[in-house]
Amino acid sequence: MTRPIIPLAPGVRAARWASLGLALTLLSACSVTPPYQRPEMPVPATFKEAGATWAPAAPADALDRGPWWELFGDAELNRLAEQVQLSNQNIAAAVAAYAQAQAVVRQQRAGLLPSVSLSGGATRSGGEGASRSGTTTQASLGVDWAPDLWGRLESGVNNAQASAQASEADLASARLSAVGSLASAYFQLREADAEIGLLQATVEGYERSLQIARNRYSAGVVAQTDVLQAQTQLANARADLATARQNRARFEHALAVLTGQAPSDFVVPSAPWVAQVPQVPPGVPSTLLQRRPDIASAERAVAAANAQIGIQRAAYFPSLSLGATLGSGGSSVADLFKASGTVWSLGLSIAQTVFDAGATAARVEEAQAARDARVAVYRQTVLTAFQSVEDQLTVLRTLREQEPLRREAVSAAERTAQQLLNRYREGQVGYTEVVTAQVSALSAQRALLQLQVNRQLAVVALVQALGGGWQAPWQPPA
Repeated sequence: MTRPIIPLAPGVRAARWASLGLALTLLSACSVTPPYQRPEMPVPATFKEAGATWAPAAPADALDRGPWWELFGDAELNRLAEQVQLSNQNIAAAVAAYAQAQAVVRQQRAGLLPSVSLSGGATRSGGEGASRSGTTTQASLGVDWAPDLWGRLESGVNNAQASAQASEADLASARLSAVGSLASAYFQLREADAEIGLLQATVEGYERSLQIARNRYSAGVVAQTDVLQAQTQLANARADLATARQNRARFEHALAVLTGQAPSDFVVPSAPWVAQVPQVPPGVPSTLLQRRPDIASAERAVAAANAQIGIQRAAYFPSLSLGATLGSGGSSVADLFKASGTVWSLGLSIAQTVFDAGATAARVEEAQAARDARVAVYRQTVLTAFQSVEDQLTVLRTLREQEPLRREAVSAAERTAQQLLNRYREGQVGYTEVVTAQVSALSAQRALLQLQVNRQLAVVALVQALGGGWQAPWQPPA
């Protein structure tokens, strides 16, 4: 005997649907993604190479308060640095990549909410063989929702958000790299200006030495070899001057590209070199974990890989979707709003993979291995950052110790060259000794210029190694 189907009262149906919704909500809180923790990394208390000889900057927070390039006190550098951040194409590409990553986050978040669709249409039918003719209209409103039972969608959002944060760090890294490259090229251009001035003065001095040798040769006091030596020395100095001008042009072209301009339309006027070497506080090693963009990007890649494990694990469990439609039809548009033509439907579907020959397990293992690889990359990035800071601290300390020695060598070489030239005029020494002394003096002067620019370049490299004062906004301050 078949039992009659007793229709449920509307209140009972509503209570059952509410219970189902509550159950789905509770299930959606069950996430199979492993809890994320930033990979542990042993961090030293201080930088070894900072030592007692490293003078802290005053104020010590100079890097955090504004553009780091302003520490060098060069107005032209400040102008170019601002232009780089507006026109550099590598930065523009990083900005677009960050915007793309943010759009992916919004797309993933949209999957957590129901989707609503509206459709409608009208059909006109008829003909000699048709039993009846006329117009049929219909309209329907549909709602579909796939509850995030096992946290798969939430893991997708977390994955996209971590990737977007990595893109934000990559953007900061692109800016730091572009401005660092600009500062390095700019300081080398100014060093080329100083070297050009030195070589121009040297050429003028060698021209006077050549005239002295010619006068003494014309008087029959010295052999023609003195004149030939003076000519050779002058020609070499002029060749060095041409090379210095070539180097300056090359650095100027690099500055043009960095600022997003064609080299033919870009000129940096010659100006006195501000050989200022600011003191940069190295801080403590732990600050690198937030202040270096590449470290922050590597850490976010670990977080994204961890979320990917949850996405793959969710395939072990069934997926469920809910659908509802409300529609109406009739022979005219006015019929669409009549209750007699209204139809509705509710649907529930569930799917579960029964057998996939271990494909799901393989994807989970793949995701776990990818996370382990990202952890290794993160730790290697941190170690490389520590090395970069220690290296630049060593370079800066060594160059600072060398500068007074280089200045002493220049002073001694200049005095020697002048004394030998005076003795040559009096016929006390040969011109070979004069040439040797003058070449030594020029070499010492050029070495001092190179040391001065190397000190500035080392400061730029240290700023980049420290992260330029950038702070990962999603992490608490160190």
